Parts: sequence; structure tokens; C-alpha cells
Amino acid sequence: MTLVQLHYFITIAETKSLNKAAEQLYVSQPSLTSAMKELEKELGITLFYRSGRGVTLTNDGTEFLLYAKQIYGQYESVLEKYGEGGSYKKKFGVSTQHYSFAVKAFVDMAKEFDMSQYEFAIRETKTAEVISDVNTMKSEIGILYLCDFNRKMMEKLMQSAHLEFHHLVDCQAYVYIWKNHPLANKQSIRFDELKEYPCLSFEQGDNSSFYFAEEILSTNEYPQVIKANDRATMLNLMVGLHGYTLCSGIICEELNGNEYIAVPFEDDEQNPNSTMEIGYITKKNSVLSAMGEIYIDKLKQYLKMK
Repeated sequence: MTLVQLHYFITIAETKSLNKAAEQLYVSQPSLTSAMKELEKELGITLFYRSGRGVTLTNDGTEFLLYAKQIYGQYESVLEKYGEGGSYKKKFGVSTQHYSFAVKAFVDMAKEFDMSQYEFAIRETKTAEVISDVNTMKSEIGILYLCDFNRKMMEKLMQSAHLEFHHLVDCQAYVYIWKNHPLANKQSIRFDELKEYPCLSFEQGDNSSFYFAEEILSTNEYPQVIKANDRATMLNLMVGLHGYTLCSGIICEELNGNEYIAVPFEDDEQNPNSTMEIGYITKKNSVLSAMGEIYIDKLKQYLKMK
């Protein structure tokens, strides 16, 4: 059974005439008759009663017509969406830990395309979901960081998910605070100076692990901790409660505004400053799409300026 045979059959059933169907389909009547005989032979049923007045469906033919229309209708829907001039939109997605520079690069990439022709997605989400999204190809690219503490565990997870990590930049930790925070004028900030203020941390879900934390020193005991799940809430808590977070220090003022600053974190023996290696993950042996290539280029351009 072929889609051509189904098309022929549906047309004959609608016109109730082999001659009219042949004219409409631009095929000869003998070819049309031969195609229907082959279909009837394959199905083991008689589809039409033939007479001098035309053709009428048999009971089996009437029942088969319902299935034929469903099958051919799905085929037409596929053609309508994916065929030449169809409505199909190419998809491109990025999943990332909460980095404003990752969103900035996405904005710059999207501006280079006619967005009516594409379906773009940027997902600021939990670390485990960044890995899952790229593994399941929900997103083409994931943005996250590795450090001495989480590297072994994260590399194990990425290996089991058949993902590759690509280096972008190394950076030391900074204390990210509101510009009017009591510690804002310091050249550097020690861990013991932060004990009076709430530590802000991105929530990693019910099955959260220290290894999934987006902030360094995730195993430390903090007198005050507040969990948040988006950057906007985190920034509000910095203003309202003088909260802080330990981050890469790469701030995008264009998106976050100039109300926040990053002060170098001054480590000590108990609280060492761990290098954060920020990079992107992709499926192993995958080839980036045109959007992916441009996105990574925008990321590198932005990080190079910092």
C-alpha cells in the first residue's frame, strides 16, 4: 500500500467516477484502474462496485475510506509543516545555570535571525536539568561550571549522559552584592565578614546535591541561608535583605542594571578560593547548528571583553 494508492482511492470515492478521478489526478484511467486492483489484492477486499453509472463504495470500501483519510490526512499535515513553504520552524534551545552573560549572548544571537522563522528557547534552570536538557536534546547547548570540588562528580554525570564539556573561561570567585551594601566599598571581602548577612543560593530541587550548587563553598556552614529559583528574586533579596552570593563576577549590566557589584572574595585556609571553569556542554560527536555556532561565538566575544 502506498500513499499514491490512498490518494487515488480517496479521489475516486469523492468523485464517484474513474473518469473524473483520472482527470483530476492527471493520470490515465487504465493506470488508475490498475492501481486500485493492486490495492484491493493487497487488502484482500473489494473497494468499489463498478457500473456504467460510475463507481460506489462497498461496505468494506466505506470502512477503509475512514482509515485512508486519517492516514493521508496525517501525511498532508506533515507536508504542510515540513514541506517546501511549510510552517515548520527550526528550533534552537540553550539551558543554563543562572548567568546573565549566557542570556546576553542569546539575545545577540537571536537578533541575527528572522525570529518569525525560528522557535528559540533560553532556559535558566537547575544544574541537573541543564545536563538532562542537553542529554535529551531539549536544548542543543548547556552552560555550567566546574571546580575542584564538583569536577569529578559532574564529569561522571556528563560521561554517562554522553556529553562533552567545552572550556570557555576560568575565573575566581566574587561576592555579588547590592551597590549600597555595607561591604560594597571594600577592596575584597573575607568569609567571616559575611556572617551577618544571608547567603543567597539557587535552589537545586528536592534531590539537590552539594555538587549541583551554582556557588562555590557550597559545603560551608552559613548562619543565614535563603534559597531562590530565579535571578530577579535573587537581586531583590540583595536589596531588601543585604544578601549576597558567591559568583563568577561576570556581570551583564545591560540586563541586570548597574545596581549590583562584584567584589573579589578573599580566601583563607578554611575557605579557599576555587577557580570556576565555565564552559558549555553538547552531545558527544554532535555538530552545532548555525544558531549554535553563532551563540558560542557571541559567548566568547562577551567573555573576552570581561
